[in-house]
Amino acid sequence: MVGLPRVASRVRRVRRARWLRRALLVAALGAVLTGAVTGASVVWVRSGAAGHTYTVEDVPEAPVALVLGAQVDPGGQPSAFLAARLEIARQLLAAGKVHAVLVSGDHMEWGYDEPGAMRTWLVDRGVPAPKVVLDHAGFDTYDSCARARRIFGVRKATVVTQSFHLARAVTLCRTLGVEANGVGDETAKRYAPLWRRGVVREYGAGVKAACDVLSRRDPVYLGRRETGVDDALRS
Repeated sequence: MVGLPRVASRVRRVRRARWLRRALLVAALGAVLTGAVTGASVVWVRSGAAGHTYTVEDVPEAPVALVLGAQVDPGGQPSAFLAARLEIARQLLAAGKVHAVLVSGDHMEWGYDEPGAMRTWLVDRGVPAPKVVLDHAGFDTYDSCARARRIFGVRKATVVTQSFHLARAVTLCRTLGVEANGVGDETAKRYAPLWRRGVVREYGAGVKAACDVLSRRDPVYLGRRETGVDDALRS
């Protein structure tokens, strides 16, 4: 009877070792799968945008600039990243490279209004108010691109965002039916920690974008067709 506790202890050790080996194998397989999925999404994003990113000076003309939303600080002031995007849109409109600006962002809560802050910024800097169209339900890049096509009837656009985000934005828009080129901001690189965070975030965001496309999900809000872009182009 004295040997039974030793045998039981050995069995427990064997079982723990077996469980640990299985856990390590599952973790290794998970890491490989995650890497493969992330790598595939990076290839898809970059190949989809290849040949479709430009500077303000050399981007082809398009009817509309689609400016993607970003953080608005307390008091309704666009963050430095968002202001840089809006400045590019202002330059495109002034140069005749676009003829209207669709600002798409988050207005889920009454007290937080990205599109409203974007329009105010542009109008305060000389952009005619009728040329600025608001999309209040651009909760992410996929929704902004999908709504540009399905709600506002945009078929061709110049997408404006930071350069680290540009390939994903252009690829999503083109996949969702908008003939899109893009212009990316580089000036916000001076905010190095935030810029690095954005670069790293793109790996996960690319996987989400691929899942959104594969699932063919609807935007959070759809609603009826809006004529704001048509009206802005006629004004």
